[in-house]
Parts: sequence; structure tokens; C-alpha cells
Amino acid sequence: MPTYKYKAKNISGGYVQGTIEANSLSDVIDEVTRTGMIPVDITETRQAVAVKMPPVFSKFFKKKVKTEQLVMFCRQMYSLSKAGVPMIRAINGLSDSMEHPALKESLMKLNRDLIGGKSLALSMSEQPEIYNSLFVAMINVGENTGKLDDVFAQLATYFELDMQTKKSITAAMRYPIMVMLFIVAAVVILNIFVIPVFTDMFSKFGVDLPITTRILITSSNMFVNYWPYMLAVAIAVPLFIKNAMKKESVRTKWDQYKLKIPVIGNILNMSLLGRFCRSFSLMLQSGVPLNTALRLVADALDNKFLEKKVINMQKQIEQGVSLSQTALQSEMFSPLVLQMFAVGDETGRVDELLIEGADYYEREVDYGVKSLTSKIEPLLLVVVSLIVGLLAMGIFSPMWDMYGAMQGKQ
Repeated sequence: MPTYKYKAKNISGGYVQGTIEANSLSDVIDEVTRTGMIPVDITETRQAVAVKMPPVFSKFFKKKVKTEQLVMFCRQMYSLSKAGVPMIRAINGLSDSMEHPALKESLMKLNRDLIGGKSLALSMSEQPEIYNSLFVAMINVGENTGKLDDVFAQLATYFELDMQTKKSITAAMRYPIMVMLFIVAAVVILNIFVIPVFTDMFSKFGVDLPITTRILITSSNMFVNYWPYMLAVAIAVPLFIKNAMKKESVRTKWDQYKLKIPVIGNILNMSLLGRFCRSFSLMLQSGVPLNTALRLVADALDNKFLEKKVINMQKQIEQGVSLSQTALQSEMFSPLVLQMFAVGDETGRVDELLIEGADYYEREVDYGVKSLTSKIEPLLLVVVSLIVGLLAMGIFSPMWDMYGAMQGKQ
């Protein structure tokens, strides 16, 4: 039977520490509560001393909570809340049965905070790597209105639709990425193992080499003689880019450029605008004020360029400009969605029309994803053809010259 170490607050307001042997965390809570104390912190003590990994390395090995786990968590919390199960007992039960280590640890912290008197929204706000600002704001609204079950159902639907969009884009990009990786691998193998063989053969015959062959030989010499430096550059460049992305100005420029990439950029833009419409509608349906909803939605977009535009919309609304006018000035939305904003302003049904806008953008994303492969295939074919043509001209041209020279000698 495991041993638990607890810290609890007694009737006089002081703190008491002790250990209890119990089958589970819930049994410890029941036992401590039965003595008239309020448990504040409970941890399981282990016989074996665990070797703790330094924080610098542990963050690389800690499994992140994916959207799939959040959807399942929201679905389970909706069912438990709808059935009238108290929040502390519901989260404690889920933490006991949770298999994902990071989410299990998160739920245990939520449980301890709830026992200590914190609200669920406040506790979640202390874990921004799992629960974003939109999630926390929705939970806060649910706690204040007593409709947490409805909020969990809305969040589950929102994350599920967002996850499906991301999966469809990822699936469409998988083919061109794999093709490009194979092309890079083929170029590396040719430069290291194949071209040097022909280089030795050409040097023995002493023929004049065409420009394409000299380019191939130079490229091969770089791979063979300077591969440590090339490897160092291949490692340093991603690290430099990652560090540069921490600067807001660089991240904003990159996020703006992503939306202008041929073929792919338009799909990414439609996906983000669909997320904006759906999350904005979700906040308005829950009773979040318009300007507050815009600020929270801006954080959820995960694109600094569009985030700045949404923040600008929020500032204009606070100055008294209508939502439809700010949407028009932002130059973010298509004419059809702008009409939805205008009708929503007139009828007071902005949240309902935003759902229609989200559906429109998601349909466009779905169509764009389905046609993505057919648009990218010709480009990949051109790249492969150029590589094959360069290799053919660079290798076979001097061979034909050598064959002609040998025929002339005969």
C-alpha cells in the first residue's frame, strides 16, 4: 500500500503535516477531511529515490498534451458535470484513470488547488502550456454562470473541429514533404558516393569538362571535403531561426510571409480565419463582452500578424466603431463574411453568423487541401526533372566526348 505525505489546514488556521497509508489519493482526501482538516497538498512518497532530470533536459522529454487529449478531457468533464458529480471528485477520478503523464500531473495539480480553495479557472491559468487563454476564459464564464457542463461541451466541439482542420492540412502536406526529403537524400548520396567515381574517371582521361560537370564536381567536393562544416551549418541555422523567432518583430514578419506562400499560404489563412470565427462565436455565445472576446481570440490565433490586426479591431471597437466597420478596415475577411458581420450588427445575431463564417472558411480549407496535391505535383515534377537533367548533362556529356576522342584515335 503506498504512503502519502499530506499538508492540511486545521480548525485554528494552522498547518499540520503527516503521512498516511492509503490505496489512492481520494482515500487520503477522505481520511484527512474526516479528521476535520482541509487538505492543501498531498504527494505520494516512494521507496526508491527517483533520479531527477535537470530542468534544461526534462522539458525536451516531457510529453506535451495534444488536442486529442483535451477533447477527451472536455468530453469526460461534460459527462461528469452533467451527472452532478462534484468538481473535486470528478477531476480526482479522472487523474486516477488518466494514462497521459503530463495531463495526469496537470489534473493532480488542479485537484490540489481546488481543495486549497482556488477556482478552476485560476488554477488552469497557472498552466498556460496546456490551457490557453481562451480555454481559461470559457471556464471562468462557466464557473460564474453555473454552466460548466455546457462550456465543456462547447470546448470539446471547438477543439475537435480545430483538430480535424489541422489533421487535414498535415495529411495534405505529408506527400510533398516526403518527396522533398527523398530528393535531398538522393542529392547527398549522389554527391558523396556517385559523382566522385566519375570525377576520378574524367581526371584520368584529361578531357575538357562542360560547365554542368564542373558544377557537379564542385558540389561533390564540398560534400566530401567540407561535410563537418555543412553539418554544423545545418544544425546552427535551425537554432538561429528558433532563437530569432523569439523576437516579436521577426515572428510577425514570418507569420505574415507564411500567409503569402503560393498555394499553401491561402489555405493557412483560411484555416486561421475559420478558427477566429469559431472561437469568437464561442466567446460571444458564452456571454463574454465583445472587446474581451476579441483580445482572447487574438491570443488563440497563433499568428502574430493576424493577432495584431485583431487587437487593432478591439481598440477601434472600444472607440465606438462598429464590428462590421472594423472587420472591413482590417482587410482580413472575404466579402461574403463581411456581409455576415454587417447583418450580425443589424440583427444582433453576430455569434450565429460567425458560425456560418467559420463553416464557410472550413469548407474552403477542405477544398484547398483536396486540390493541394494536384497543384504541388507539377512543381515537384519540375524540380525532379531539373535535377535529373543536370545529372545527365554533367555525367553523360563528358562520357560522349571521351567516346568520340577514343573513336578518333582508332
